[in-house]
Amino acid sequence: MRRFLTFLLLLSIKSGSRLFYRVRFRWIGDLSDSPWREKYRIVAILNHTSLFEWLFAGGLPSHFLWRISGHGLIPAADSTLQRPLVGWFFRVLAPRVMPITREADQTWREVLDGIDSDSMVMILPEGRMKRADGLDKYGKPMTVRGGIADILRAIPDGKMLLAHSAGLHHVQVPGQLVPKIFKTIRMTLEPLDIKEYKNRLEADESPEKFKKRVIRDLQHRRDLYCPVGREIPLPH
Repeated sequence: MRRFLTFLLLLSIKSGSRLFYRVRFRWIGDLSDSPWREKYRIVAILNHTSLFEWLFAGGLPSHFLWRISGHGLIPAADSTLQRPLVGWFFRVLAPRVMPITREADQTWREVLDGIDSDSMVMILPEGRMKRADGLDKYGKPMTVRGGIADILRAIPDGKMLLAHSAGLHHVQVPGQLVPKIFKTIRMTLEPLDIKEYKNRLEADESPEKFKKRVIRDLQHRRDLYCPVGREIPLPH
């Protein structure tokens, strides 16, 4: 029953997004005949600019939403989940939404322990939002944090989908209550084979070296496909 309710919520979000926004995706990289049909174990959204990233559901096929409703695992900041309305909303987006702090503590270990052979881990690797000035709320550059390397080490194989957001500040800037409607939102989608990716970055070496390589690589990919400070003009 929970899965059906989550699926209906995701379908309603998709319908609402398509009503008020134009969602444009572009695929890059080595693609299969049906890239949406791949069994993605990790979905990582890069260039986190707004709590309204769920609007990208407007461009997702229904079978992909069905998989999220049954196997989605979302680590989310405990501060976000504690908000009265926003917290409830994010908790019902997937069957397992797990609160985490910003430290490598017990909450993060529970996330890693909760990954099973069918999990689709959905994560925002930067761990915080980009403000209007292009920096985080502490005035520091937006960097990828090392948690995604821990997730990669916990998942032996399968596919990872990097979702490079072109930014949503034209829809909602952090702190702005009411989003702007009738905008075009864009994303570049890049599927990667997890085993090949880990081999290329030499995951068998020390965890710290692997983590640094993952951070450097994802930041390079983010800045290549989501240039900092402007939205990328992707074709329809």
